[in-house]
Amino acid sequence: MHKRVFLQAVTALALATSFNAGAQTATPIKFLLDWRFEGPAALFLQPVAKGYFKDARLDVTVDAGTGSGAAVQRVATGTYDMGFADMAALMEFHANNPDAANKPVGVMMVYNNTPAAVMTLRKSGIKSPKDLAGKKLGAPVFDAGRRGFPIFQKANAIPAVTWVSMDPPLRETMLARGEIDAITGFTFTSVLNLEARGVKPEEIVTFLYPQYGVKLYGNVIIASPKMIRENPAAVKAFLQAFARGAREVMANPDAAVEYIKQRDGIINVDLEKRRLRMAINDVIDSPDARAEGFGQVNPGRLALMASQVSDAFATKTRVNPDAVWNGSFLPTRAELNVLPARK
Repeated sequence: MHKRVFLQAVTALALATSFNAGAQTATPIKFLLDWRFEGPAALFLQPVAKGYFKDARLDVTVDAGTGSGAAVQRVATGTYDMGFADMAALMEFHANNPDAANKPVGVMMVYNNTPAAVMTLRKSGIKSPKDLAGKKLGAPVFDAGRRGFPIFQKANAIPAVTWVSMDPPLRETMLARGEIDAITGFTFTSVLNLEARGVKPEEIVTFLYPQYGVKLYGNVIIASPKMIRENPAAVKAFLQAFARGAREVMANPDAAVEYIKQRDGIINVDLEKRRLRMAINDVIDSPDARAEGFGQVNPGRLALMASQVSDAFATKTRVNPDAVWNGSFLPTRAELNVLPARK
């Protein structure tokens, strides 16, 4: 009898030790979004909430961001291990900080096309990009669409325009009031913000950059070289768990918005459902993404973008496309098969 009790105690101790060891092996990863807890954030919040990162022995915390530039910088400083940022912002950081010791690199492409666009109102009479000549355009100075506008301008032979700078909350308000002729911004941000200010959808004219000759990549998951060097297995596990969640989010985006509401209880659920669906349709499940494969990049296209960003952003050094991308941690082709089936 005593022997049985002893064996039970030994077994319980072994299980407890095993459990604690398993818990200790969970690698902490601090992850920074490019923006607030809005529709597209569900791609990251859902795998956290459903335990997919935990299943991969990762302890992932996701924080709201304040822009792609800030996300790149905070991963570079080591404040965050990984993040989500616009590829152009990543390229700019590399080219303007050639001696930085911890330059982040892209490890998985999520927005295969930039969401940047020029948006105007039908009453402005602007019917094509060339009609923007001499017009007054508005955007924050750090806006990705504004930064990339010279590429759009060159591709569409648009003469000079005038820029008006403002804080993000005023951009759509000033357009709705007629104080500026057009704005740049991400479609799934600005279009919905215009509607929230009383502008009817049929009144909005949108020139999506990818549809007008600008094949810039959009947002990419980035990782610090320190993280890659010290724990490459954790980077790979993160991408596998993310892909698992992304497949579910794209299959049922409306349900995924619940995970955003868990982090920000005051969101407009219907609005964020629309925002997430727009992001999926416009930049994640795009024809280019179908052609190249989710998560991946085309080397020739990346090299062209590097050259365009070097010119448009007037960087200190030329962008080296090989330095900003590391695709060696991508999951298998089957795991990357996350885009919804065509109906």
